[in-house]
Amino acid sequence: MSFQSMILSGRGVTAVLGPTNTGKTHYAIERMVAHESGVIGLPLRLLAREVYTRLVEKVGHHNVALITGEEKIAPHRARYSVCTVEAMPRETTASFVAIDEVQLAADLERGHIFTDRLLHLRGRDETLLLGAATMRPILQQLLPGITFIERPRLSQLLYAGSKKITRLPHRSAIVAFSADEVYAIAELIRRQRGGAAVVLGALSPRTRNAQVALYQEGDVEYLVATDAIGMGLNLDVDHVAFAQDRKFDGYQFRNLNPAELAQVAGRAGRHVRDGTFGVTGRVDPFENELVHRVESHEFDPVKVLQWRSKAVDYSSLKALRKSLEAAPAVAGLTRALPAVDQQALEHLMRYPEIVDVATTSERVETLWEACALPDYRRITPAQHADLISTIYADLVRDGTVNEDFMAEQVRRADHTDGEIDTLSARIAQIRTWTYVSNRPGWLADPTHWQEKTREIEDRLSDALHERLTKRFVDRRTSVLMKRLRENAMLEAEISVNGDVFVEGHHVGQLTGFRFTLAAGGEGSDAKAVQGAAQKALALEFEARAARLHAAGNGDLALSSDGLVRWLGDPVARLAASDHVMRPRVILLADEQLQANAREHVLARIERFVNHHIGTILKPLDDISRAEDLEGLAKGLAFQLVENLGVLFRRDVAEEVKSLDQDGRASIRKYGVRFGAYHIFLPALLKPAPAELITLLWALKNDGLDKPGYGELIPMLAAGRTSVVTDPSFERTFYKLAGFRFLGKRAVRIDILERLADLIRPLLQWKPGAEPRPDGAYDGRRFMATTAMLSILGATPDDMEEILKGLGYRADSVTAEEAAAFLASQNGDATPAETPVETVATENADTDVKGEIEPAGVAQTDAAAAEATDDAPAEASPAEEPAEVRPVLLWRPGTRQDNQRQGGRHQGDHRRGGQRHGQGEGREGGRKGGAPMRGKAQESRPGGGQRKDRPDRHDRGAKPGGQKFEGRPPRKEKPLDPDSPFAKLAALKEQLKK
Repeated sequence: MSFQSMILSGRGVTAVLGPTNTGKTHYAIERMVAHESGVIGLPLRLLAREVYTRLVEKVGHHNVALITGEEKIAPHRARYSVCTVEAMPRETTASFVAIDEVQLAADLERGHIFTDRLLHLRGRDETLLLGAATMRPILQQLLPGITFIERPRLSQLLYAGSKKITRLPHRSAIVAFSADEVYAIAELIRRQRGGAAVVLGALSPRTRNAQVALYQEGDVEYLVATDAIGMGLNLDVDHVAFAQDRKFDGYQFRNLNPAELAQVAGRAGRHVRDGTFGVTGRVDPFENELVHRVESHEFDPVKVLQWRSKAVDYSSLKALRKSLEAAPAVAGLTRALPAVDQQALEHLMRYPEIVDVATTSERVETLWEACALPDYRRITPAQHADLISTIYADLVRDGTVNEDFMAEQVRRADHTDGEIDTLSARIAQIRTWTYVSNRPGWLADPTHWQEKTREIEDRLSDALHERLTKRFVDRRTSVLMKRLRENAMLEAEISVNGDVFVEGHHVGQLTGFRFTLAAGGEGSDAKAVQGAAQKALALEFEARAARLHAAGNGDLALSSDGLVRWLGDPVARLAASDHVMRPRVILLADEQLQANAREHVLARIERFVNHHIGTILKPLDDISRAEDLEGLAKGLAFQLVENLGVLFRRDVAEEVKSLDQDGRASIRKYGVRFGAYHIFLPALLKPAPAELITLLWALKNDGLDKPGYGELIPMLAAGRTSVVTDPSFERTFYKLAGFRFLGKRAVRIDILERLADLIRPLLQWKPGAEPRPDGAYDGRRFMATTAMLSILGATPDDMEEILKGLGYRADSVTAEEAAAFLASQNGDATPAETPVETVATENADTDVKGEIEPAGVAQTDAAAAEATDDAPAEASPAEEPAEVRPVLLWRPGTRQDNQRQGGRHQGDHRRGGQRHGQGEGREGGRKGGAPMRGKAQESRPGGGQRKDRPDRHDRGAKPGGQKFEGRPPRKEKPLDPDSPFAKLAALKEQLKK
């Protein structure tokens, strides 16, 4: 018998074939330990680790060796060896040999290695080939005399159709064929279902083991993986869902064939427990024929195996290449496409430095060994060839790899910071050097580097597992789900800060008497979590209710948003009721606050609210409860309460007029002030009462969201006596904050009453009486004074707006005319004082408390005359005289003022036809807009009843019987030549010429 025919013989070889979940690997382990020695080859390092662990449990660690490309555990005289197929010895004297997943011999990338082992590696006494039933025809053809054992699946595999990812049952594996897709699906499951473990072929074995353990131990209910799970991983999977059905096989994108789909789908079901498979919404449902073939395990047989010659010729590089390209001489084998090692060799043969060195068979063999370095980094063939070139140069030159170079490469990978992709790249890098350290004869101190690279890879793998878990697993959910599966009672506790914990994990926040579930608490465990939390909350609510019931008023607060807070947490909100001073209290509490506890809490909060309103608004509360008021006084008090402490006097003019002195006295003792413009409670014009008043009005009128709410209280607290109005604000807010809205400006109510006190004596003054008050003019009109501007914090322009808003009307005269008239009142031509409007203008830029916009200084005639004294004799013709500001004479408005239509008022001195006396119609005042004139002196802005007031038809007459025509006439007597006004007159005459 020829050598070739002896090699291709099936004598002593048994093929154990069948679908997944048939116990083939378990059978091989049992057969191996029945022999004195054995070797088993597995397709993945991960599986090799799993089988190694099972053998150690059976025969002890000193009897089992683990040999992979990156790891070597070799006890002295170990009887059994567990290897990856690539790391299996070419020849062995072991009694038993087993090769798992032999159908991979048809794989385009690794198939030639499996083919070589199943054709040539034999055990002395027994050889097992484990794999799919599709291998039977080709094995029967290649290995005549082989024995077959068919093992049926222990459970059924059924098609479950299409389901959304978020609706998949527990213990499901979702399969995709790219890292990006796997990560995206895992992220979706974390958000919707609590978390998932991740398994990819690119992960290190340690990381994959940790992720699989996460799933196996029940910390998560879902596994997202590539087809790596199809290679014998023992998983408790009930359902396999395909999120993709196309993959890149190293050469092209293609659809998975039925056998490949069945290999992955077969992970569903364990032992005698049935499993299901299906697709997600991203994949078209499987056709009936495909479903039938997967369920019944009927697939096309493997027709050819990938093969590469093992008779390698090392005599030269060309001879090596030629031997690798040799065609198989046996039917059923096909020459494999160039694998990673052969691709690297092709690149290296183009490097002159390699060609110059690889001149002997020993060096060519060394080069081929170096080309076997796996491309863990998944870089381009050229880059991978560069690394091999560096390693090969060291091996040829020094006999070993340069350890300084290796130390630098290892150091770069030795960092556990970074995210998933960064750590994966570092693991790929360190796996390269782990492989180098395990190659015989490549390093001077291989033991040191094996330990170091293994330690670094373990650290990186652990860090990667931690990042994957942190990103794709909600730890709280995973622990809770595990406890729920164990049917254990969940333990809940509440911290002093209101944090609610179930089984040590934060699940929500208790604020006052309301529990809010934490974000991500809507998963499948939400009901159980809330149930456990509610048990703890029920006791906590009872305890909190007792503490609140006994709490002092200092522990409670009413905020400007209408919420009642207890120790900072909202426990109730206020709502409108029939009485503005008695708002309704709505408890903010979950249903767990029940019966007596709820009633006690509500009663305590109501007591606080009533006490708070009664304290802050005591004057208003007192007058609302007053029992000694009668008649008109009681009615006026009622209106004052309804209007929250401020009434416009014009609105209650008749009531005030009819109120006798006893009635006024009875209401005054409650702090009410009868002002010229308002009936009000001065004690309420402070920030705290104003804020509470604004809140009560807003509750009654749905005003919490209206523009301007709460904006005016800080101005009141800052001591501002007047402010520029904002047209976007709700106008009522000005009144509630204690301001009177007067067009472009709003003035504090009590300041307006002080203004009335300043105006009153100016209108009461009689011409000829001494002394004449500052600002008095002719007994019927007055001029604005610096004292008025000061208390208002206003400019002259502001003053105009304010006086017009109060119902006064202005007559305009020039400063010269005003000065002349005042001089005539003093009995000579020398003015006793500068016109007040000019003085006010000169002081407009001074720092007055509450002033907003400083006015520009207007140069008056007097100022111009004064400037003339110091000017050169001949003025430049280019210079123009400054605009002279007129003097405004203010008088109470009349009904006729408001009835005038068309034409310009005589006071229209610079506003383009806008009348100075526009009244306060904005606030719905009386017709005529002027302050009302009552019997009492305090009932009119101009003081008491004028006994010498001329008849209405004679109001234009001067006291001497002369007709008044908008400005007083000049007196015919000559001016004092020393008077500044004489100089002014001379200057004007000169300009006319």
